Amino acid sequence: MLRIIKWLVYLAILGGIALVAYAYVGPWLGADFSPPVQEMRTPVVLDVQ
Repeated sequence: MLRIIKWLVYLAILGGIALVAYAYVGPWLGADFSPPVQEMRTPVVLDVQ
């Protein structure tokens, strides 16, 4: 049982390292992580008495 938990911890660490590496290398591979930029205007009506 301890052996399975040990391997799961190793896989989680390896997956985290792979995710961080993809975040850094992704833009060179063509992945675009930037959010779409669009201006939004919403009128606000304040009910002040």
